[in-house]
Amino acid sequence: MNPRSSPEHTATLSDALVVLIVDDVPDNVAPLHDALDEAGYTVLVALDGEAAIRRATQALPDVVLLDAVMPGLDGFEVARRLKAHPATAHIPIIFMTGLTETEHLVAALDAGGADYVTKPIKPREVMARMGVHLRTARHVRQGAVERSQA
Repeated sequence: MNPRSSPEHTATLSDALVVLIVDDVPDNVAPLHDALDEAGYTVLVALDGEAAIRRATQALPDVVLLDAVMPGLDGFEVARRLKAHPATAHIPIIFMTGLTETEHLVAALDAGGADYVTKPIKPREVMARMGVHLRTARHVRQGAVERSQA
């Protein structure tokens, strides 16, 4: 049975919710990718910051799961750039990080992150947090549409 056709899935996800996972370590991506895929999400992956910005700009995912520490363009800079671009500014970003010091967590939120999870990643926790941010983003978009129609 297709998970998208199950009643509980329909209640929690609309079709074609797209998640972009950004992490430079493929072994970190695989378990999360599999869990999201099983839950019915469309999952995109980027293994570096530049690819993340390209994928996000092209695909306009519903949420970005972003590793904070990557070589080259780190997650903090990726978040700042996505938030600075009008087409991607509305996308919730959830940081995934092994950094647990308060200043790193504050930096993630200051860069535009909506939330963060610490590594090792627990897919069920990530999906629960994603659900909250997806609902909030949906309400914000609906409000904007209603205001533009008024």
